[in-house]
Amino acid sequence: MKKSIWMMVSAILLMGVIFAVAVSADETITIMGVWGGNELEAFTKVMETFEAASGIEVEFEGTRDLPTLLTTRLEAGNPPDIVHLTGLGMMEELAREGDLVDLIDVLDMPQFNEDYNAVWKELATYEDGMYGIYISADVKSLVWYNPKAFAAKGYIIPSDWDDMEALMDKMISNGDIPWAIGLESGAASGWPGTDWIEDIMLRTAGPEVYDQWVNHDIPWTDERVKRAFEIFGEIARDSSYVWGGPTAVNASNFGDAVTPLFAEPVQAYMHRQASFITSFIKDNNPDLLAGEDFNFFAFPEIEEEYGTPVLGAADMMGLMTDKPAAKQFMRFLASPGAQSIWVSELGKIGVNKRINPAVYPDELTAKMAEVLKNAEVFRFDGSDSMPKAIGSGAFWTGVVDYVNGQDLDSVLEYIESVADETYTSGAATN
Repeated sequence: MKKSIWMMVSAILLMGVIFAVAVSADETITIMGVWGGNELEAFTKVMETFEAASGIEVEFEGTRDLPTLLTTRLEAGNPPDIVHLTGLGMMEELAREGDLVDLIDVLDMPQFNEDYNAVWKELATYEDGMYGIYISADVKSLVWYNPKAFAAKGYIIPSDWDDMEALMDKMISNGDIPWAIGLESGAASGWPGTDWIEDIMLRTAGPEVYDQWVNHDIPWTDERVKRAFEIFGEIARDSSYVWGGPTAVNASNFGDAVTPLFAEPVQAYMHRQASFITSFIKDNNPDLLAGEDFNFFAFPEIEEEYGTPVLGAADMMGLMTDKPAAKQFMRFLASPGAQSIWVSELGKIGVNKRINPAVYPDELTAKMAEVLKNAEVFRFDGSDSMPKAIGSGAFWTGVVDYVNGQDLDSVLEYIESVADETYTSGAATN
């Protein structure tokens, strides 16, 4: 079935679902999230579909500093009806404070259990309640490259870190720049660097130590954490390895940082980023063809015993009020129809198992879905899983400071001091 036909059928089925559960019209619900650009355009289509079918108006409030704005609204007793949960740490903190509604009492759980793999329910569970709905996922352990530029220079995709180091050395000896990296993201600047370090931790220390690190069972000053920072720093702090040097790394917006791969002449040859970067590539370079002009390979293994685990993230929504119209929208978000609209616009990977693969915009995205499906080891984004003072605070700023040239021991001691004040459990805290 062609994508357009499938989307039409999905929309018709979706209308039926919405009308079947509609409780009222002429109501307004509010949603707070961090999305802008392509992501906001895609979510707007999701909201418009719901509005057209239900008569309920949906207002979106976007902010790049969601933790601060949400805290202000909560303190004023005026939370949004629905919030985009940017990480497990945020979800757990809000659930612990009683600010989220338990979705077990909102969703059709027998249908939900059929539609979702168990891991998505586990990841949204805090104590005995379920406080989030995942609407899509991203695979993060990907290295993007320009196949034509690689072929022109005779560069070969590396199978492990030794190969990667040899490739980088060859590029430098040819006068080429291996990497393009951008850490700028407004108030969230630094997060792309945390993804680098998390991928390296999984490959140098293994998933068990990774979990200990996330839970603060080991301190940030642990030598294994330090090594992950150092491997990242050997690239991001060296002008020979990264386009524009560390100044450009911190100044380049994460969505634009892939652009040097497609410049004439090519300015850099590799870019490590999640699956969502395809929407930025196509937006900035509409003539490029997925799989032909841009492609990806797995971030290589570093220590053979840990192989190539997959680091990932997902978009999660939480309910903050008991408003019936808001509950109706949450049930809508859990449906394959709503998620089909969202993932088809962005190159994200669907979570609801009833999503038809035909909604994916190209074979490259379907290939990424296979990477997620076949992963032997999967770990959720570490910074998203930590308390927000660390995961979306000290870790982000620590990465920026480190790239700026600050001494690594000082950076790690600073993050550890914040962790000591923030974590309520964990062996390192004790």
